[in-house]
Amino acid sequence: MFRFFENLVDPYVPYQETDTPPRRLLPFLMDYARPFHRVFAVTAVLTTAVAAMEVGLIWYVGRIVDLLNAGTPVEVMRTHGTEFLIAALAVLLVRPIISGADVALLHNAILPNFGTLIRWRSHRHVLRQPVGWFENDFAGRIANRIMQTPPAAGDAVFQTFDAVAFAVTTLVGAVALLLNSDPRLVIPLLVWIVLYLALLRWTVRRAGPASTAASDARSQVTGRVVDSYSNIHSVKMFAHHDREMAYAGEAIETARKTFQHEMRIVTRMDITLTLLNGMLIVSVTGLALKFWYDGEATVGLVAAATALVLRLNNMTYWIMWATTNLVQALGVVVEGMETIAQPIALVDRPGAKPLDFKAGEIEIDGLSHHYGRGFGGLDRVDLTIRPGEKIGLVGRSGSGKSTLVKLLLRFYDAEAGHIRIDGQDIAEVTQDSLRSRVGMVQQDSSLLHRSVRDNILYGQPDATEAEMVRAAKRAEAHDFILDLSDPEGRKAYDAQVGERGVKLSGGQRQRIALARVILKDAPILVLDEATSALDSEVEAAILDTLYGVMEGKTVIAIAHRLSTIARMDRIVVLDNGKVAEVGTHAQLLKRKGLYARFWDRQSGGFIGTDETEAAE
Repeated sequence: MFRFFENLVDPYVPYQETDTPPRRLLPFLMDYARPFHRVFAVTAVLTTAVAAMEVGLIWYVGRIVDLLNAGTPVEVMRTHGTEFLIAALAVLLVRPIISGADVALLHNAILPNFGTLIRWRSHRHVLRQPVGWFENDFAGRIANRIMQTPPAAGDAVFQTFDAVAFAVTTLVGAVALLLNSDPRLVIPLLVWIVLYLALLRWTVRRAGPASTAASDARSQVTGRVVDSYSNIHSVKMFAHHDREMAYAGEAIETARKTFQHEMRIVTRMDITLTLLNGMLIVSVTGLALKFWYDGEATVGLVAAATALVLRLNNMTYWIMWATTNLVQALGVVVEGMETIAQPIALVDRPGAKPLDFKAGEIEIDGLSHHYGRGFGGLDRVDLTIRPGEKIGLVGRSGSGKSTLVKLLLRFYDAEAGHIRIDGQDIAEVTQDSLRSRVGMVQQDSSLLHRSVRDNILYGQPDATEAEMVRAAKRAEAHDFILDLSDPEGRKAYDAQVGERGVKLSGGQRQRIALARVILKDAPILVLDEATSALDSEVEAAILDTLYGVMEGKTVIAIAHRLSTIARMDRIVVLDNGKVAEVGTHAQLLKRKGLYARFWDRQSGGFIGTDETEAAE
């Protein structure tokens, strides 16, 4: 039975992706709810039926009281025994079936699948955002919103059916019951409904913004805490435990105050509701008793009216809490939409085609990019890299080296100018086809929190075990990998490397990253301080390997340790975002320009710190 309801909706059903998801709440939820339309419709019918049965039971209690007063027990049972039996069977069989189906649809068909569908599609959407988008936010806050929004949306749907639909049906049924019994009893009920709706409106208008503020404050706490944990080495190294506690404490205190404000609203609502319900109970029951005393009502009417208002009294607390929870859940969804409903900031152009790679010639024409600041980055750079040519890229910090690489990979769209590969503007080809042709090793090679095998195979997931091991050996990584183990007892290539590869040394992480790129075997190779984390002995072996890997590839190598690029075909010196010098190592030394000064000022092969300017 459970499997039937659980499989009514497939949360992974194919759908049409959009670069610009709805930014308003209702269209946002309706977009995700499309696969659930039929299930929602059936659930609404069943919820209405369940509420109607509850009101019907109250009415029937009053009828039973009146029937019991209509004669002796023998006469009552002889006349109405069959009716009592049918009512009992309805309560024992029909009611559980309808209620059970309603509960199963809510708990087994809707809640698990609706949240899963939102989380799956939201994660898919966020992963499509460009690198720059992630650089402008906390990873912890992004993840927190991906995790918070789906259950909040599911809770909103649940409360809509379980509380709102149920409440509306119950109130309508209550009015109908009292109208049928004595229309005068409806007057205090209608007055109470008006006051109750006013209180509900007051609560919703305040609880929504308060919930959004509280949710945002919790996300801020998560972001700051995760930031501290992700940089725990820096925290410990600088002995800034107290500073980090103060940094987190500020956000924690803000979260406490926003939550206090939210709870004040709840307390006021609860006290007011208790007064309203007391008025309802006294007025309806009192009127019913008066009508009975005047001989205008039966005992059954008094019993039914009393049972009804007591039922409403209990239900209103639940409805108020459910409605408040609904508003709070919608507040969390609205806060989550600030992240997961953002348009994709960098998309493939309409009609973009896969890169038709031929030889690997890279043409850079009038390239400028200042990150929207008007300074820094690159300024009208012109450069042609011939097919198979090895280019060394050097310059002070802030000269534009990393910017050039990010633009080549189209992590950003250039503000001016073009980059062409084999005559094709990279802005006109698909991003995936471009990046599949580029292998890159960065200075800070963070690894996935997975096994060594998973990290190396990331370069080419369908590679064989032998190909993976061969790549590890070429990267001088195989021997130390065989000695690895983790706390769960996994060894060698199955050992987990920890978050960002924290369980490994910098040199080990770098060699695994090198193995990954070697396995990818892309025709364009970008090395951004690829050997900076290696000791001299390992670096020498790796450089020989890298020069072997470079054969037949177009290569761009960024280096501060100039000895690592001295054998390149050409060296390009960037300064203040412009190409200052171009030539071979020997030619640039003879020129006695900027490169020669770098070379002279090096100590251990690094550009002197006195030449360092603002970071890129």
